Amino acid sequence: MPGGANGGVTVVENKERGRYEARVNGALAGVLAYSVQDGVAVMPHTMVEPQFEGRGLGALMAETALDDARARGLKVAPRCWFVAAFIEKNPEYQDLVAL
Repeated sequence: MPGGANGGVTVVENKERGRYEARVNGALAGVLAYSVQDGVAVMPHTMVEPQFEGRGLGALMAETALDDARARGLKVAPRCWFVAAFIEKNPEYQDLVAL
């Protein structure tokens, strides 16, 4: 559930830090960094803490970030291999990729 709660999992945007944060029962579990430049959300890095890997948190952050980019009318530059792979596996996001 992007941006919401799911079994103690939340994903929220932290604009001040330029990242999306995944939290599990309040504990910071992962981040997806971004910056916006000339109408393009550049996403250079995604990280999930080792103890939280395998729970789909990276995909949840990617989905939330991409849905937010679409809602804001932004294109996306997936510099992070994880976000690029997520887009490849979810072709409904292909139209967001900046050429």
